Amino acid sequence: MTPLFFFGTLRHQPLLDIVLGRVLSPEPAHLPGYRVACAEGESFPMLAEDAGRIAEGVLAHGLTEDDIARLNFYEGAFSYDLVDVTAEGATGPVPARVFMPKEAPWQPGADWHLPDWVDQWGPLTLIAAGEVMRAFGRETPEQVAARFPIIRARAQSYVLAAARRRPVTVSSPLTRNEVELTSLARPYEKFFTVEEYQTRFRRFDGTWSDTGARAIFNVGDAVTVLPYDPARDMVLLVEQLRIGAYAQGDPQPWLLEPVAGIVDAGESYEETAYRETREEAHAELTALHKVAGYYPSPGGIAQYLVSYIGITELVDDRRKVGGLESEGENIRNLLVPYEQLVTMLETGELVNAPLILSVQWLMLNRDRLRA
Repeated sequence: MTPLFFFGTLRHQPLLDIVLGRVLSPEPAHLPGYRVACAEGESFPMLAEDAGRIAEGVLAHGLTEDDIARLNFYEGAFSYDLVDVTAEGATGPVPARVFMPKEAPWQPGADWHLPDWVDQWGPLTLIAAGEVMRAFGRETPEQVAARFPIIRARAQSYVLAAARRRPVTVSSPLTRNEVELTSLARPYEKFFTVEEYQTRFRRFDGTWSDTGARAIFNVGDAVTVLPYDPARDMVLLVEQLRIGAYAQGDPQPWLLEPVAGIVDAGESYEETAYRETREEAHAELTALHKVAGYYPSPGGIAQYLVSYIGITELVDDRRKVGGLESEGENIRNLLVPYEQLVTMLETGELVNAPLILSVQWLMLNRDRLRA
């Protein structure tokens, strides 16, 4: 079978192992007449024709039909096709094939370097590739591509969680090393995922628990923003149908909330806060004040939230319905005076937890913000 030339991310051995589902050791090679360039505005590279350059890469020999099917599935999610080329291997010119974009929608930028990419995107990409390849055989590349942004966002949440450290004063010194994972199943893996764990853990007396089942709902990290105008002493709330409330039988499933959104891959929590406020509230923030970072319901939901108060100018002349039509959103926004907001909290009109938390923080810090 014709060997494949890998010039980009599949040169990263751990990623190639995940995609193939086995270990394969390619040989160093290069492709004359091309350079490996960053795709402008993206996190991946592309081949750019350049008569005076040589694209470094590797040649993968001994690929099976299953290997090709898995590679086609993975690269197909990115709209890539296999193209015939002549690469230079250890023994000279070698007929090979390389994945090229179908319509080359990107513009080449600066030279791309694998070590730099591994440092910035490697861990996230490995996690995302695991989810992509779990769909092999049950979804089409197009179906995977449609949800690839949330796959990467969920992968980023794992990366962020691994780096997270909390102060330990009265907390237990126990870590995840005191949890033994026996099995992990994913019976549902779409925009959200459901995961079923079999685990045992070290008890506080030092003994080990019996193995037990735990199921969690995996979402991805998110932020909430309560836009506040200190000059007018008003906040902006958004309202939309929430299927969770509907599913529980709530007769009033349209809920008042702060602005909220999932953190996209490559975004900071702050960047998401600014972006989501533009999308949902049509407002520009001038400052952010962090309320808290927290797990909303860690007994069954794998998600970390960061809530903010966002300082902005709230005007009456604004678009009052927002959200992205591409995501099926229909979000009303409304201005509420501070005193009315406090009354709504006291009467129970506010039932969204991040909103309640943010309003309570605002009650403690309002005078400082207004000053």
